[in-house]
Amino acid sequence: MIAKLRLLIELVKFEHTVFALPFALISAGVAARGLPSPWQITWILVAMVGARTSAMAFNRIADFAYDLRNPRTARRPLPSGKLTPASAWAATGLGAALLVIAAWMLNPLALYLSPVALAVIWSYSFTKRFTSLTHLLLGLCLATAPVGAWIAIRGAFALEPLVLGLAVVMWTAGFDIIYACQDVGFDRRENLFSLPARFGISAALAVSNAFHIVMFLALIWFWRIAHMGPAFALGLAVVGGALVYQHAIVKPHDLSRVNEAFFTANGFLSVVLFLFAAADIALHG
Repeated sequence: MIAKLRLLIELVKFEHTVFALPFALISAGVAARGLPSPWQITWILVAMVGARTSAMAFNRIADFAYDLRNPRTARRPLPSGKLTPASAWAATGLGAALLVIAAWMLNPLALYLSPVALAVIWSYSFTKRFTSLTHLLLGLCLATAPVGAWIAIRGAFALEPLVLGLAVVMWTAGFDIIYACQDVGFDRRENLFSLPARFGISAALAVSNAFHIVMFLALIWFWRIAHMGPAFALGLAVVGGALVYQHAIVKPHDLSRVNEAFFTANGFLSVVLFLFAAADIALHG
């Protein structure tokens, strides 16, 4: 059972939760103008874990045939046979159930929108088959985290989470383009759509850089409209440095540090921004 649990954690890349979760917590903290109640925090975390588990398990099911043929992904739990499709379907259903239950425990609007969130995160899995905008659609999936967390606290929409969600869309699309550079040859052979496969690695990295500039501008906008203070501004400076760093270490002729740019730099970015945001909220409310 422990071995199977480890495989399920590997299947859904649980460690990648570090990307969206800090933005959800930032949104929740700003919405509450302080520390949300333990009840709210608990169910936000349950919703996050459920949504990510369902999305990633479903993605692995949808991409099974491609993962089987791609040397980079062939050793993943599902194509390698370490996990069965039934296990992946069970994880998909369990994650979806956790999201709906958590939304139900939070407020009516969260519950009403939970099927919409599931539709968004499941539909992404098919977009690479017909559009190079797949990177932006992945960003939309992660952007449901800060928007959903705000709704969990306030029970209503507002401009602040939408702007923070825009930042997440641009950030995610930018680093997903970098990650997709590894599969240019495979994507072209399989007629899959991605910006690197369609326009080449150099052009794709230029688009990724542009997306991250927009992301940074959106964070500045969020800083202003959410009335954040100097601590968050200092966090923005660190974020800017992390963005510059990840683009400096990935070159069209050298993709050896893609994983460092994808996971290390972006995991650092999201966690640091959350820490500075938390300090800002604690100091100024």
